[in-house]
Amino acid sequence: MAHPNPNISEEQPVIRQLDEGAINRIAAGEVVERPASAVKELVENAIDAGAHRIAIDIADGGKTLIRVTDDGCGIAPGDLALALLRHATSKIDGSDLLNIHTFGFRGEALPSLGAVGRLSLTSRAAGHEAAEIAVTGGRTDPVKPAALRSGTVAELRDLFFATPARLKFMRSDRAEMQAISDTVKRLAMAEPGVGFTLRDVSGGGEGRITFRADSENGDLFDALHARLARILGREFAENALKIDATRDGIRLFGYAALPTYSRGAAVAQYLFVNGRPVRDKMLTGALRAAYFDFLSRDRHPAAALFIDCDPTLVDVNVHPAKSEVRFRDPGIARGLIVSALRAGLAEAGHRASTTVAGATLGAMRPEAAGPARVYQMDRPSLSARRAAHEAQAPGFADLSSAFSGQIAEPAPIASPVPEQDEPVAEHLPLGAARGQVHENYIIAQTEDGIVIVDQHAAHERLVYEKLKHQMAETGIVAQALLIPEIVELSAGDRARLLEVADQLAAMGLTIEAFGGSAVAVRETPAILGEVNAGAMLRDILDELADQGESQMVQAKIESILSRVACHGSIRSGRRMRGEEMNALLREMEATPHSGQCNHGRPTYVELKLADIERLFGRT
Repeated sequence: MAHPNPNISEEQPVIRQLDEGAINRIAAGEVVERPASAVKELVENAIDAGAHRIAIDIADGGKTLIRVTDDGCGIAPGDLALALLRHATSKIDGSDLLNIHTFGFRGEALPSLGAVGRLSLTSRAAGHEAAEIAVTGGRTDPVKPAALRSGTVAELRDLFFATPARLKFMRSDRAEMQAISDTVKRLAMAEPGVGFTLRDVSGGGEGRITFRADSENGDLFDALHARLARILGREFAENALKIDATRDGIRLFGYAALPTYSRGAAVAQYLFVNGRPVRDKMLTGALRAAYFDFLSRDRHPAAALFIDCDPTLVDVNVHPAKSEVRFRDPGIARGLIVSALRAGLAEAGHRASTTVAGATLGAMRPEAAGPARVYQMDRPSLSARRAAHEAQAPGFADLSSAFSGQIAEPAPIASPVPEQDEPVAEHLPLGAARGQVHENYIIAQTEDGIVIVDQHAAHERLVYEKLKHQMAETGIVAQALLIPEIVELSAGDRARLLEVADQLAAMGLTIEAFGGSAVAVRETPAILGEVNAGAMLRDILDELADQGESQMVQAKIESILSRVACHGSIRSGRRMRGEEMNALLREMEATPHSGQCNHGRPTYVELKLADIERLFGRT
């Protein structure tokens, strides 16, 4: 027996016009999800007003107080009441909803905040006296005079007091404060020329500053690099590659980290479209695709990327929160991200992140109960070191036959060169091989330190890059099936697959329509051998539904190439001659991406002489 729906009355339903207060509270549910949403809207208003300094004061995770103070252009007294009406804005005139150059444009933030909290605006525009207006739960008070030198102070108290049910969905004060901090940091990345101060004033008083970023000077990249170093840390700035590329009127710029500086989750990925922080599945998928060949599936790249284009090429009016965007031609934006990042990673050559050396030194340092004693010793001169090396050489030579740490002579120099203070090979990025330990690790001496190379991982990457280059030149060989495999799909899945048929064909997987909602698989990549075409197509459909694009066929092919490279590379435990070790080092220097193995792990560790001396207490 069916139970009656309690929301449906037996009487004829009556259509009613909701009052303005209810309309604003409903709209506020879309615009203001949590205190971080309110902070975002108020700070974006300050940026749109041309502010150079923005101060944000927060109490109890934003539940009891959010105060945003800016030095922007301010609001004239006669416009304060209008600013609190729905769909009233100074950003657009309503004639064109695509040509948008500001953060805000919908005119919903202030009335939404006033509908669910106690909002007051104090502002002073040039040529006007300061004035204040307050709105409580949707009820607006008259404008009155106030004291303020310039700019605007927006103060929101008791968020969601008018909708107490929403308070039950708030998280702890600490979690809400963390979300607010993340919001402010994203906006600070978007505006390096604006100073930001975030202060926690819970409990009254001056409070404590939880985040501060002064305005940065210099050109676009200098200012952005300095701001990212302040927000994401010095390690990110040291290991980030400069990205700057343009295609079909769309420009991509910013910084992307080396593969060896990866994270365990996608927490260090920041994407901006025309200066607006966004969380877009297509853009994050493109970022993942760019690093696809350098990271394992459990590692995630770190990047701060900015897309600038004509506002008419992207629609930001997709969601009230304005965190989602829709490109007129998403393929161009995606292709630009993938190609620009891969070009940047290729230009990095054999470079690996500095954090690798830091982690190595951290593992080597003993835990000290108290301050470490410093044994200051004079560093011997270059001639003294050379004489000591020559004097000790015979002793080491006696050990080379039975000891795994054998000494290997550097590669012979083809032509005579004038005598120098240091061997010529030491001026090379990865230095000159000096020995091999445990038949797996090459020790090389550089101009200012040493390099430890994992010979198997390094050679595996070199072979893998050669195999990929050969495949790119000759193409992927497709194996024609004697009897095409027919796969039954839904009409929607069939259409989605046929849309990407050309891309699949380029990877050696050829499909075509076969009556009704079925597709016929004519060819499969020969390198994969015998495959279950139906299962593969369904996995591809899952990726298309989740990410908007599929890399499954490419992943399977490159996985096989990786295994071939692994089996064909120098094995651990093999002793190498000096010329072999130096040849491996030179090839690493000439091969892109050789700083990490096929799974994103480093192939070498570089330790500076100063760090080594610090380990022994010599500095």
